[in-house]
Amino acid sequence: MNHPAPSAQATSPASARALAQAILDGFNHHYHVFRSSCHHAQSNFEAGDAAAQRAAVRERIAYYDIRVREATERLKRDYAAEALPVDEWARIKTEYIGLLNQHKQPELAETFFNSVCCRILHRSYFHNDYIFYRPAVSTEYLEAEPPSWRSYYPTHDNLCATLAQAMADFGFRLPFENLARDIRATVKALYRHLGRLPRLGYGAHLEVLVAPFYRSNAAYIIGRLRAGGHDQPFALALYRSSARELYIDAALFDPLMVRQLFSMSRAYFMVDMEVPSAVVGFLHELLPDKSRAELYTMVGLGKQGKTMFYRELMHHMRHSSDLFQFAPGIKGMVMIVFALPSFPFVFKVIKDVIAPPKEVSRELVREKYQLVKQHDRVGRMADSLEFSDVALPKHRFAPELLDELKRLAPTMIEDEGDTVVIRHLYIECRMQPLNIWLDTHTGQDLEDKVRDYGNALRELAIANIFPGDMLFKNFGITRLGRVVFYDYDEIEYMTDCDFRRIPPPPTPEFEMSGEAWYTGNKGEVYPEEFGTFLLTHLPVRRAFMKYHADLLRPEFWQQAKARIEAGRVEDYYPYPQALRFRR
Repeated sequence: MNHPAPSAQATSPASARALAQAILDGFNHHYHVFRSSCHHAQSNFEAGDAAAQRAAVRERIAYYDIRVREATERLKRDYAAEALPVDEWARIKTEYIGLLNQHKQPELAETFFNSVCCRILHRSYFHNDYIFYRPAVSTEYLEAEPPSWRSYYPTHDNLCATLAQAMADFGFRLPFENLARDIRATVKALYRHLGRLPRLGYGAHLEVLVAPFYRSNAAYIIGRLRAGGHDQPFALALYRSSARELYIDAALFDPLMVRQLFSMSRAYFMVDMEVPSAVVGFLHELLPDKSRAELYTMVGLGKQGKTMFYRELMHHMRHSSDLFQFAPGIKGMVMIVFALPSFPFVFKVIKDVIAPPKEVSRELVREKYQLVKQHDRVGRMADSLEFSDVALPKHRFAPELLDELKRLAPTMIEDEGDTVVIRHLYIECRMQPLNIWLDTHTGQDLEDKVRDYGNALRELAIANIFPGDMLFKNFGITRLGRVVFYDYDEIEYMTDCDFRRIPPPPTPEFEMSGEAWYTGNKGEVYPEEFGTFLLTHLPVRRAFMKYHADLLRPEFWQQAKARIEAGRVEDYYPYPQALRFRR
């Protein structure tokens, strides 16, 4: 599709430079506000104000779009950017690259440029000449001041003292309850994990990121021990006691446990970074199976995560030839879900018309997904990347998938010759649907997974989330074997639900009929019904009743709702209880 470029006079080099500077000014303001929010995380942590911490995470999500809108409006108002010849954006981009020579966040600034440019130009002009399809400025060896991590040089004789010094260097304003006790417990946990400590001789050192990672009630210290050719990642979980003292609750040395901290099914961290590429690079070395896109997202830089994800997708498609096809599992009534088998993500498009009995619209579904984006997902809800106007090669779509997209979501699909443009979609990490997993497992494996499914319902309830549609097909199994919820069109806050016991039928005839005699008004939930549609398979029923029979009674849900309404904020530990230190 061809779009004529606006007719206007070409900008001078000085004008192009001024436009580039205006965009960079918009980014610098954004990152200043972003860092200010992260800086306040320490005060919220030390005040024990988890509600303020969570509110800050929610508010921070909106910062980027607000700053992009402000910068776009300034360019239109002060520089008539909409009237510029399209080719002038190549000159503006060149001037912008020159401004990033000594910048501490060049990769983020490039993404900000793309966002502003895409607000002004039609997508047919989104190519290498005008936007940063690939990064133009290297982030290797960028130096923060002070450096992004500190180094310490322990020996067997002073390991505890070295760890104590590392903790002191964070400058927390609250005292520790008993730091010597916690350091001893940390060293014991390290011995248990390794079997024996590597030789702490010549060249052995600790590297510890200078900024704590804050989330909800916790602060995490992230680092690694490098000794004897061995790199040992670690994370120390800090909490605040009711007596306003700090303590180390657990020391995580298993890479799987450290990885779980950065799961996309959890809330984003608040962490103050002058050079985010250095922090993300450090984390990527600790967790090489975590993509940089995921890690940028987990430290609150979601737009950069999306940019890098898109680059990863395009790179993968250039080196693969399989087709987009329907994702495994039962087809949903709200979404068309498809996947590229060789790529570990699923793509979701909301249908134009959602058939009964579903009572949702596209707008409502998008509101539900935004709710999850802003909520603490407590390790039980998948995060989604939201994209608009995604252009994909038509020949990579299976014919039956493309036909269904055009038939059930025609307003979301544009056919542009060799390209299919999807106007709006969500992308999530691919998981095996729980219903498929349960159909192929038996015995203790099945019992353990049903138990974890029930635990997921409990933890969601405590976090003020009622899934609505609790069918096993709406839950998946992560790579770490954890049960996670991923279908949000019927999700509700617990506090908006009315959990009731089914009343006795007014007459025997009502009980014999196929119709419910109770009202079933909006917001009313009858937990006694859950077993009817969930527990039809006997082994699943036995396992569920063994561990979670109380979930089929309204009292559990009523009590959880009452605690939320009373303002009680529960702690969520992203590691097993067995790893917690005894105090």
